[in-house]
Amino acid sequence: MGKQQHTPDLHRIAREAVRDAGFDPDFPADVAQELEGLKELEAGAGQDAGVKDLRALLWSSIDNKESRDLDQVEYVERQGEGYRVLVGIADVDAYVPKGSAIDRHAAANTVSVYTPAEVFPMLPLRLSTDLTSLLEGADRLAVVMELSVSKGGEVSGEQVYRGLVQNRAKMDYESAGAWLEGRGPAPEPFKNIEGLEAQVRLQDEVAVALHELRRQSGALELERAELVPVLDEQGRVVRLEERRNNRAQTIIESLMIAANTSMAELLEAKGVPSLRRVVRAPERWPLIVKLAESLGEHLPDEPDPRALSDFMSKRRAADPAGYAELSLAVLKMMGPGDYLVEAPGIEQEGHFGLAVHDYTHSTAPNRRFPDLVTQRCLKSAAAAAPAPYTREELEAIAARCNLMESAARKVERRMRKVAAAAMLSTHVGETFDAVVTGVKPVGTFVRLLSPPADGMVVKGGRGLDVGDRVRVRLLSTDPDRGFIDFARV
Repeated sequence: MGKQQHTPDLHRIAREAVRDAGFDPDFPADVAQELEGLKELEAGAGQDAGVKDLRALLWSSIDNKESRDLDQVEYVERQGEGYRVLVGIADVDAYVPKGSAIDRHAAANTVSVYTPAEVFPMLPLRLSTDLTSLLEGADRLAVVMELSVSKGGEVSGEQVYRGLVQNRAKMDYESAGAWLEGRGPAPEPFKNIEGLEAQVRLQDEVAVALHELRRQSGALELERAELVPVLDEQGRVVRLEERRNNRAQTIIESLMIAANTSMAELLEAKGVPSLRRVVRAPERWPLIVKLAESLGEHLPDEPDPRALSDFMSKRRAADPAGYAELSLAVLKMMGPGDYLVEAPGIEQEGHFGLAVHDYTHSTAPNRRFPDLVTQRCLKSAAAAAPAPYTREELEAIAARCNLMESAARKVERRMRKVAAAAMLSTHVGETFDAVVTGVKPVGTFVRLLSPPADGMVVKGGRGLDVGDRVRVRLLSTDPDRGFIDFARV
């Protein structure tokens, strides 16, 4: 009989982790009071004159299988040789006015935190998974971004307006991606909804054009893998799943980047102060140059997104099996993004990894506060109303969002480590292949290639650098603290 896995109380640890990180995991009494008074807004008859009825269009969504907080729906049709693209974003602001108790709580937490045991939503579930979620078959208010996209992927003619939409089909990345890549059957909704298959094909077509133009401009094609611990009914971690990007995710990513970039440009053109999402040119660029040299490639001394993009494309073709590992190393060296304020007279950096200068977060207002802030800015621009936020207010919001997003990453990382430590508790003494993901004063960190768990090299870590491939032995695990310790072999 094998060793028994140590099963920590993941719910307790998750709640402790979010509290320690500065989040309030519970909604206060004034939020509950506001929720009681909320009613579903009348759809259709008597609707605001500024709201277009777009329910006749074949809207659909693609998201994670378990997602209930649906923020966006998509629709594409041919327009001459190009496309007319519509992205509908849940009108959260219609239910959550600026300065309300719900808004104040969202402004403090700023983001939903996802852990294996529990989700700590930014907004109460009555909103995020119901009234403001673009659920299948429900009439919902949305802020619609309409774009004209050329055959070559160039975006023009941006418009933003309020709309009434109905999501005809909620699809998931797994089944839609498998079908698009020829690995699986058609998603179930195709059988019952006329024209849906052609609609998804068209979305894929426009996404390919958008993606290719971005790639030519220097956008990075990193193979990101999301680590998802899977629990059984007893709360034991049965496996660590790696969710990799597929073609369905590329559709949504491409349409969202196009919408976010266009919204940023529109707000700038109208002189409305707003938030920008920026991934700066990597400070650790010399390390990326060194990594390229170790693979026989040359990168310029100064950060250059196009050169990095070309290098990554070349490596993907040369070594597809090792590309995920290389992507992880480059991603770590680039670092996370920050929110900054865009206002008349301020010149900000662009988004290094996306190869776009103007980029704002706006397509997930159910789970990210900056997106709700941007939504209010967009609605004011569409209605030619005064800007909802001053530059000073936005500076304070950006600082809070940067702080809490960093905190959320730490919580999610800690909980993945707790889950991984629990699962690996029966494998002490075994050896694994790993890649170095971080070198800090406190120690050297690695990610195992299989299972994809993160830990610290407590013996023999000296001299290692980010991107190095190593063989390690598991020395010990402490599931309650999320500690996994290795020795270099």
